[in-house]
Amino acid sequence: MSMPEYHMFAAAPAPVAPFSHACEADGWVFITGQLPIDPGNEAAPLSEGIEAQTHKTFDNLLVVLSGLGLGLENVVSARAFLTDFHSDYERFNAVYASYFPEGKRPARTCIGTTGLARHALVEIDFIARRP
Repeated sequence: MSMPEYHMFAAAPAPVAPFSHACEADGWVFITGQLPIDPGNEAAPLSEGIEAQTHKTFDNLLVVLSGLGLGLENVVSARAFLTDFHSDYERFNAVYASYFPEGKRPARTCIGTTGLARHALVEIDFIARRP
């Protein structure tokens, strides 16, 4: 087993706690949960609504994947956390589904939670695999 590699990317939002943007070992890449933070202005208020926050969260995940030389096609598992699960689940799913082609969607868990950093409505993390 290889030693883990820890990755940080200047183009991604700075972590809101002590963690790396991604960590990998033996071809497995664990991407830290991303929030809908604007990396160009991290002090800016978060976008309004679950749809806009989900798109911004995916933007940030794509920055990390790209920095690793990977894409959404490398994602094997996703976990999503929603602060207003019952109200936002269907709208979240509609946006989420737009990022993955039908028949090639990663395994996923979606959890309702009482709160997220920065009072975000959504956070998503990925596990990816190098070819």
